[in-house]
Amino acid sequence: MRFFLMLCVFFIFLNCEDKKTKNNSATKTEVEQKDTTNAPEVLTEEPKREFPLLDSKNAMEFFLQYDKKHKENKVRITTDFGSFDVLLYDETKFHRSNFIFLTKLKYFNGTQFYRVIDNFMVQAGHSDDKKTIEKRNSIGQYLLPPDTKRGFKHDRGVISMPSSEIENPHKLASPFEFFIVQQHGGAHYLDGDYTIFGHVTRGMEVIDKIAAVETDEADWPLRNIYIRNVEIIE
Repeated sequence: MRFFLMLCVFFIFLNCEDKKTKNNSATKTEVEQKDTTNAPEVLTEEPKREFPLLDSKNAMEFFLQYDKKHKENKVRITTDFGSFDVLLYDETKFHRSNFIFLTKLKYFNGTQFYRVIDNFMVQAGHSDDKKTIEKRNSIGQYLLPPDTKRGFKHDRGVISMPSSEIENPHKLASPFEFFIVQQHGGAHYLDGDYTIFGHVTRGMEVIDKIAAVETDEADWPLRNIYIRNVEIIE
């Protein structure tokens, strides 16, 4: 009988110790969860834009002010076929400022020469990559008015701005694209319709190489020709 009582006491003791252990474990888990819950929350702020989202209402005023602080007018464009230098005209300040602005944002890097016609011109600044569209959307949707009465002619080597794909009677220009006249003797029938805002000062042989590539029926090169980098040199 005494032995039976001792066994009962022993099992009761073990059961109490087991409950105590479990209670301690639960308490520890609750403390750990509480500590995790009360950890300081890391807040991440969205980076502030250094420029407004551009549209047809604010773009011209933006570039008017941008022109006052950003006077650079020489850029180097590096392509799959080599590099060439361009002098941008101060007389067409909105278009020059726009090009410098996009250059500093690295917009042109990774875009392509998407329309090439030998002995006429090469056109660039667009791409079939969705990242280009994303970059455009992050900058804004706007057009630039023509500035065609500065006396510049579409001579060989000039850089000019094509009209937007959107039909408009005022020849508003797409700010993200440009074309360079490759035609010997120039393409003066374009004068008055498109804004000339600079000319190639070095590397026309690169333009000739690009113009000579094989294209499809839409004048898009069969092998993509990328702009690898556009940088300001002065």
